[in-house]
Amino acid sequence: MKAKQILRTLLIVTMLSSNIGCDQISKSIVRQRINYNEQIGLMNNYVTLTRIENTGAFLSLGNSLPQPIRVLLLTILPLCVLGLTLIYLLTKRNLSNLTIVGICFVVGGGFGNIYDRIIYGSVTDFLRIDFLIFQTGIFNMADVSIVTGIFILLLNSYFGGTKLNAVEF
Repeated sequence: MKAKQILRTLLIVTMLSSNIGCDQISKSIVRQRINYNEQIGLMNNYVTLTRIENTGAFLSLGNSLPQPIRVLLLTILPLCVLGLTLIYLLTKRNLSNLTIVGICFVVGGGFGNIYDRIIYGSVTDFLRIDFLIFQTGIFNMADVSIVTGIFILLLNSYFGGTKLNAVEF
């Protein structure tokens, strides 16, 4: 039983570290190699790399708030929520595998963006996708991780977490 708990914790830490690591590595490369507002078209310009520094949240929401309120709403409060979610993830033993994976993606992406806010004062965003009928805003790998995690959690919730969980930890 103890070995199972250690393996579970190790897998959670590995998933979190992988999410945070991929996000931070991609942002580091962008900070070193792409100038502000430079646009690099990829895949026939369906994917564009454009470096911006976002002081707000999703689509720059809240970037015009006064600094103390912005720090409270976009750094301190999310950090508390992510910390409590991490504690929940590590202590709750009857979570399905997909729930664990989904939460790890959301928490990992959240920590990646909060790390940027604390260290750099803003979040580096750099990806835009053109789907012909609409374009995304500019985002980063932490945002991809968060959206993927939410999608996994919704999928798991929809299917009731039964057939989608082959191995229990």
